[in-house]
Amino acid sequence: MSAIDVRDAGAIERAVSDFANASNGGLIVPGSGSAIVYRDLIIALAAKHKLPAVYPLRLFVTGGGLASYGADSIDPHRRAAGYVDRILKGEKPADLPVQAPTKYEMAINLKTANELGLTVAPVLLARADEVIE
Repeated sequence: MSAIDVRDAGAIERAVSDFANASNGGLIVPGSGSAIVYRDLIIALAAKHKLPAVYPLRLFVTGGGLASYGADSIDPHRRAAGYVDRILKGEKPADLPVQAPTKYEMAINLKTANELGLTVAPVLLARADEVIE
């Protein structure tokens, strides 16, 4: 496992190119602001080097990435309304419990899988929240 610094485009390009030279590699792109800023570059480099990649958000998959698995980005905002309601009714914010994500979503881009020469198992397709063809 190798970490890639995603603070500038040049470093990303060099690191992914170096990583692509290793056999049987794939990318796991963690959720970060930098990964989103360089989303198109990361997706393009994964395609160029024929690297399967898993991303944290669906927007990577709609942009051409292979697959994503991560917390639903809308659900925390819905649940925040409950916190606002409780605070407005007098509860102290410090007394409210921290909530971890409870809903996760998976998206798969079959076009990208085909371009990489990958077959996606039917059980994985059945579990996906979105399949892009």
